[in-house]
Amino acid sequence: MAHQDAGQENFAAMTSAWTAMTQSFLQSATAANRAAVSAMLPAGSDYRSNGDSVSSAETASETIPPSIPSVEYGDLDWEFERTVDDPSELEVGDTVTFTKTITEDDVRSFAATSGDTNRLHLDAEFAEGSRFGERIVHGTLVSGLISAALARLPGLTIYLSQDLEFSGPVMIDDRVSARVEIAEDLGNNQYRLETTIFNETTDAMVIDGEAVVLIDDLPA
Repeated sequence: MAHQDAGQENFAAMTSAWTAMTQSFLQSATAANRAAVSAMLPAGSDYRSNGDSVSSAETASETIPPSIPSVEYGDLDWEFERTVDDPSELEVGDTVTFTKTITEDDVRSFAATSGDTNRLHLDAEFAEGSRFGERIVHGTLVSGLISAALARLPGLTIYLSQDLEFSGPVMIDDRVSARVEIAEDLGNNQYRLETTIFNETTDAMVIDGEAVVLIDDLPA
């Protein structure tokens, strides 16, 4: 019984740490982006050494061939648009928008991959008593869609920095759009971008910020 009470206290402490976690996003951006990408993989999938995606049951999935050379594959639920296809033609004002529905599987996969098992994201009864009244998606999972949009810029995009402000929650099964827009050419193939996340389901902006990226040529 004491062990159970201690576990409950630990979970409660994790809830109060959620805001601090999102404010310190920059310190864990690399790990969070990896976890977010992992959460976007088909459930039960793995990679062979040659990079081919395989299902543990070798069953059909919703994955589709990549539409551009900078990404490995696509998903029927995902949408993206961009205003430029040639990295040599990138200029201020060019944009990429990436859209997907964040599902229960995404949230569970992200929790397992990142280690963020905050009950606010996983336990409906627990979350009902929070200020949100229901479970919400991890803030860093939502912000990971910015990385997905950046990956669809022409060329090979390398994250250098990211600054974010969180202004609202995203719920399970909300459809969310990440938009990146080149705001400044910094020279040496580096760009400053405005980065936003819009919740299509609630018609609200939920994340706003800026990123700096380096765009290399794609490997031969």
